[in-house]
Amino acid sequence: MKDFNGKTILVTGASGGIGGATVRKLAERGANVVAAGRVEAGLDKIATDTGARILPFDLTSEDSVASAIGDLDLWGVVNCGGYGGEIASPQDTDIAVFDKVIAINARGALLVTKYAARTMIRLGQGGSIVNVSSQASLVALNGHISYGASKAALDNITRVSALELGQYGIRVNSVNPTVVMTEMSAFYWGRPEIGEPFLEQMPLHKWATEDDIAGPIVFLLSDEAAMISGVSLPIDGGYTAR
Repeated sequence: MKDFNGKTILVTGASGGIGGATVRKLAERGANVVAAGRVEAGLDKIATDTGARILPFDLTSEDSVASAIGDLDLWGVVNCGGYGGEIASPQDTDIAVFDKVIAINARGALLVTKYAARTMIRLGQGGSIVNVSSQASLVALNGHISYGASKAALDNITRVSALELGQYGIRVNSVNPTVVMTEMSAFYWGRPEIGEPFLEQMPLHKWATEDDIAGPIVFLLSDEAAMISGVSLPIDGGYTAR
């Protein structure tokens, strides 16, 4: 199925698990994918595997974002670049880490949206933006003060962007995944005393895979979701339905 018909879609965080799975699914469905990340070397494999174009830039720098994507003719964006930060309570959090998490997860996604939306409006062909948020924005999770706050901000960026950009035919949505048991997340969620009680509370009782998240991202980008905008879609095995 080649339903994206060469539409150009930017995926940030493309060297990561969810970002890489999204690039692969989009390429399979005929998109012209621009795979973005902070370091070019980390993008080489996904580019080789899919034919995606590599575009390194720094999400924390407005100049870097503007220079990289300001002149791209984009139809779609997946804001998947992110930073986990620390596991800490409000009273123990390192504010420097908090600032970095916000700078990448919320401010970085807004910067990409700012410059991508300008070119999407200029082209006049509508489009779709999907922000990769988290279940941590929907419910309180121990130790997630910085990460949860950054993703809650991202969900609001999603809603306001959907409101502002709808007049141009641009849809904006978020996906809010549960834990994907990657190497990055295993250091915390892989601990039996933490992971097992969490899974007991989840109706489906299993961790998500990268493809479990990439599939709904691609759906929200596609014309099959033509009347969906401004939503935060939990992909969490029913955890937030409790």
